[in-house]
Amino acid sequence: MHQPPTFEVDGDAIREERMQAGLSRSELADRAGISHRYVAHLENGTRKHMGPRRYLRLRDALNVTDARLRLAPRPTEDPPERN
Repeated sequence: MHQPPTFEVDGDAIREERMQAGLSRSELADRAGISHRYVAHLENGTRKHMGPRRYLRLRDALNVTDARLRLAPRPTEDPPERN
């Protein structure tokens, strides 16, 4: 069975970037179109994988590159494309 691509993220890096941007979890969530609870789960490590659409929105909301938020990509993973 084929699984959709996901991106393994670094919760500590997400928190650090959010704080450097001067954003609360709720503000980041609003900018990225995700819930503040989802942001909290990413930051505390409860969630470690994101689908491509959410990942791109989070990355854009923080105005950072892939290298800053992601752990090492899986060998079969393609970089996200912008639509």
